[in-house]
Amino acid sequence: MTLNENADIDTSQVTDARGSGGGRVGGGGLGGIPIPMGGGIVGTLIVIGLALVGTFLGPQMFGGGDDGGPGVNETCSTANPDRLDKAECRNALYINSIQAYWRDALPQTFGKPYEQTDTVFFSQSVNTACGAADSGVGPFYCPPDKLVYIDLSFYEELATRFGADGQFAQPYVLAHEYGHHLQNLLGISADVQRQSERDPSGANALSVKLELQADCLAGVWAKHATETKDAKGTAIFKSVTQQDIDQALEAAAAIGDDKIQEKSGSPIDESKFTHGTAKQRKDWFNNGFSSGDGRQCDTFSKGV
Repeated sequence: MTLNENADIDTSQVTDARGSGGGRVGGGGLGGIPIPMGGGIVGTLIVIGLALVGTFLGPQMFGGGDDGGPGVNETCSTANPDRLDKAECRNALYINSIQAYWRDALPQTFGKPYEQTDTVFFSQSVNTACGAADSGVGPFYCPPDKLVYIDLSFYEELATRFGADGQFAQPYVLAHEYGHHLQNLLGISADVQRQSERDPSGANALSVKLELQADCLAGVWAKHATETKDAKGTAIFKSVTQQDIDQALEAAAAIGDDKIQEKSGSPIDESKFTHGTAKQRKDWFNNGFSSGDGRQCDTFSKGV
């Protein structure tokens, strides 16, 4: 994977809340799909049916990076020749690419307009319209406020604890979370929530389908990543190689339910699966990448 050093980084798509103390962000109320408060990677994505957690704090200003350092606007400006060496700048550019693709593809594929949304970079803790969260939950999407949240230190855990240290693991994670944003816009998340409330015994199976669909949608973006451009028409990626796709597949497999249970020393219990097995996650990402078509990501009508 090679990012284009000439591409503009649109930092307006990122809210830098690092070092800001974890106040409430977003405007949504209670409801939607809550955040799991488990430790480590077990809580990386949203689980259906858990109680909302945490309390809301007052509004706050967002700005500086970790420990009061410079925020993304300064760090990622074209005046900084080393900007692509910074994780926050690379991730902002990945977000630009993901949203640039779906801005055109969502109406073309599903007949629905795309709504741009921010990713919130936080450190240690943050409060959202879904409740309070700490870094242990990993990256997540909150449907009520339509925001993606990530503590960038998650990538270190992904590499050290689960061996997914490839560079392309990072855009895969973000593309998966934006897959949840697409599901929210399309009404899929709300439908899953309603079905889960009607039949709680089926909630885990529905969660698996939701997560695998997000993996597939991430694969669709990856197929078209080199076609995406910044606001002035400059390509965001110079190249995405098969090695990059293999790194995404490695990351998808690393956070399969069976692998997570193995890592924790627990016996494999399919009844507790909420995200899909390593094989399922790889297969559905690969399905999206191979087809390049979001319509091929219907995990609800197809067997998973």
